[in-house]
Amino acid sequence: MAEEINQEFQIEEAFQRLEEITARLEEPAAGLAESMRLYEEGVKLAEACRMNLEDVEKELQILSVKEDEA
Repeated sequence: MAEEINQEFQIEEAFQRLEEITARLEEPAAGLAESMRLYEEGVKLAEACRMNLEDVEKELQILSVKEDEA
């Protein structure tokens, strides 16, 4: 259970960082090199979030099956 809470907290941090990246990329003052670095970071974070959410979905499906069997 503690691991699940920790994962949830980490994904919340990732979503917050994605919001920060998006805001920075929308600023006209962001240079090309910084924009590329931020974009790359955002893509990696988005992929990590997607994988994390897929894992949570699998766990929910397992719990649902167990509940149906009970």
